[in-house]
Amino acid sequence: MLRALHIRNYALIDTIDVAFPDNLAIITGETGAGKSILLGALFLLLGQRAEAELVNDKTKKCIVEGEFNSKHAEIKNFFTQNDLDYSADILIRREISPEGKSRAFINDTPVTLTQIKALASKLIDIHSQHENLLLNESGFQLSVVDAYAAHNTLLEDYKKQFLRYKSVAKELEFLILRETEAQKEKDYLEFQVNEMAEAKLEAGEEKRVEDELEMLTHADQIKALLLASSNILNAGDTNLVASLIEVKNKLGSVANYNTSIAELVTRINSVIVELKDISAEVDGIEEKINHDPKKAATLSERLDVILRLAQKHRVNTSDELLKIEEGLVGRLQNISTLETQIVHLQKEKDALEDALRKMSARISAGRTKVIPKLENDIQKNLSALGMPNARFKIELLPLETFAALGTDDVQFMFSANKGKDLREVEKVASGGELSRLMLVIKALVAKLTDMPTIIFDEIDTGVSGAVAGQVAELVLKISSSLQVVMITHLPQIASRGNTHFMVYKEDQKNKTVTRIKQLSPEDRVEEIARMISMGKPGSSAIKTATELLQK
Repeated sequence: MLRALHIRNYALIDTIDVAFPDNLAIITGETGAGKSILLGALFLLLGQRAEAELVNDKTKKCIVEGEFNSKHAEIKNFFTQNDLDYSADILIRREISPEGKSRAFINDTPVTLTQIKALASKLIDIHSQHENLLLNESGFQLSVVDAYAAHNTLLEDYKKQFLRYKSVAKELEFLILRETEAQKEKDYLEFQVNEMAEAKLEAGEEKRVEDELEMLTHADQIKALLLASSNILNAGDTNLVASLIEVKNKLGSVANYNTSIAELVTRINSVIVELKDISAEVDGIEEKINHDPKKAATLSERLDVILRLAQKHRVNTSDELLKIEEGLVGRLQNISTLETQIVHLQKEKDALEDALRKMSARISAGRTKVIPKLENDIQKNLSALGMPNARFKIELLPLETFAALGTDDVQFMFSANKGKDLREVEKVASGGELSRLMLVIKALVAKLTDMPTIIFDEIDTGVSGAVAGQVAELVLKISSSLQVVMITHLPQIASRGNTHFMVYKEDQKNKTVTRIKQLSPEDRVEEIARMISMGKPGSSAIKTATELLQK
């Protein structure tokens, strides 16, 4: 429950420290005094977005702290799941810099807003007047029925499976679309891959083929020149080798007389050996070269195949073609992989559908079972709030597909007067009737969900007279089992509080600030008298206020 609230530098609030009782706390104040500002600070603790304009003094940051206490198992689980040190005393803090940057803390440990929201939603429920519109929403209506059904574990399991189901269904739809598109090009891909495979391309092949074809094309010319070169080197009556041998012999005959000549003889001998090797290689090449029209035609055809594929795929080399072939094979493999993935996901989707079908059937059965009791409890409490002719019915409608909360839709049907047909709540309930209906529902559900604290912000709008007293009794009854903070403008309700706070404005030298104070018994008489008289209270209002407080 909410033990205390500390606010610093928030809107018109410079400093506020409030300690709340365990039962019923009343907050009153004139219109515009700042009750909504106080509530806005509380909403920050629930994870509401922070804005720079909330910081009043731009030289300091805004701080809102809430002290809570809870030993509930669900709270312990939250701390464990979020790797936080558990303590029954819980401090939630929001800090807003003058620039509007926000930080959140749980027991002085920095956390995300998502974590703040998750924890605060288990500690406190703030119900403001505009939330009466929730009565028109199917999600809220289902949550009321589910609270009575007490199948939260089953519902949470269903939600987890449903989220997985939605994820699998979305992925499956995407893969089927991809596979459908891929199938359209599969035949063409297979044709291209087969064409590449039949070509049996090799790295650097087109260069080797071009060189060999060039040589065969000019075989006669090359052969003639090689033969002529061979004759010059080492054939015929005069050739280079024979001439050099003659030179070597002549120099060798006088080499003993001069070391330089001896060196020349050695060098000439090396040249003779090299020329003989060159001559042998020329002869070898010449012997291998033959004009072969058939082979030339075969090479030409091979080169045409490579160049045609290169032109088709807009590349220049066989190396590039091999990369394209690899890519085409990969795309075909991906199509095959897609088919395998689709089969796997379809099996998972079918299994999830089966599980969801079974769980949703149990959820629907649980809802169907508790609806009569819920209808009766709501109708009975509405009667106690001055609506003896009110009728309330819950219609559970089956859905054709799985939804986030099962396979049911729900509709709250209502009639406040005799002789009037039941119709949807939003079509027939007045503002006051909506307030009372929501108050009854909140009262019933809060106990079932173990919500430790509930704050009502002028939920009594549209209520007056004797009904206001009946609302007060209901609120007092609620506060016997959980902490209730009630912001109200009705004296009948204000008089029933165990503790009474008044919000007011105070003018200082250069600014107006919002303050809150706990009223003494004497102050309560005066405040309730003011609420009765809607202004400066007279003796009659004072007397009525005193009587209300003595009930």
